[in-house]
Amino acid sequence: MKAKKSFGQHFLNREDIAESIASSLKINDNVEHPVLEVGPGKGMLTKYLLEKHTKLKVVEADEDMVSYLQKHYPQLQNQIISGDFLKVDLGAVFEGREFSLIGNFPYNISSQIVFHMIKFRACVPEMVGMFQKEMADRIIAKPGGKDYGIISVLAQAYYEGKMLINVDRTCFTPPPKVQSAVIRLERKENQDLGCDEGLFRQVVKTSFNQRRKMLRNTLKPLFPEGSTELEDVFFQKRPEQLGLVEFIEIANTLQRLKSY
Repeated sequence: MKAKKSFGQHFLNREDIAESIASSLKINDNVEHPVLEVGPGKGMLTKYLLEKHTKLKVVEADEDMVSYLQKHYPQLQNQIISGDFLKVDLGAVFEGREFSLIGNFPYNISSQIVFHMIKFRACVPEMVGMFQKEMADRIIAKPGGKDYGIISVLAQAYYEGKMLINVDRTCFTPPPKVQSAVIRLERKENQDLGCDEGLFRQVVKTSFNQRRKMLRNTLKPLFPEGSTELEDVFFQKRPEQLGLVEFIEIANTLQRLKSY
């Protein structure tokens, strides 16, 4: 079974790393807790997850890999979801039950995987994932640096992130052109941002679409014509200088102005 570029496949070849990733879920002491693995490929991570969890399901888009898993992992009988993870209704996978998300994620859709998880965050309290190192750094980045961006703010609005393992490119077959890293995201207890979440997302995305410009220029199209708020010295800042609270404040300011 050779890796396919069309699926962004790079197979982990280190058993110790696979076992370490499987052990990184905080719910490992609960064998009954549901777990969903994304992109299992040939099952390097899957076999360690099966040792720890009786309620494991996997999502695999490559039909050849689905056939491989069915043949080599009979324990997954009726537990393989054949298809695109980004089209899966995560709320229905375990009939509404909460589950942990894990995987050696395809790098070509890794940011989309995070956004899909955020959409269904009510049923995903924890995620452990292998990402391209650059993407892993961006997801957990703090304000003030070049790594800090849209995915940093939106992920950290709902999850606390932590770097777990740095993984060298030689640990994969075929080796990718980039380094990799495993991170864990744990859902925050308080999921209420205290603002219009659609407006919040719009503010974040609009701000970073032209990240080198001051906020007064990038956010001007969102503010009602004639409003003076953008004249405040605060809006001379650039988006990477703002934390989550400040983006929420901007969203609330816009909501207030639009309600007049």
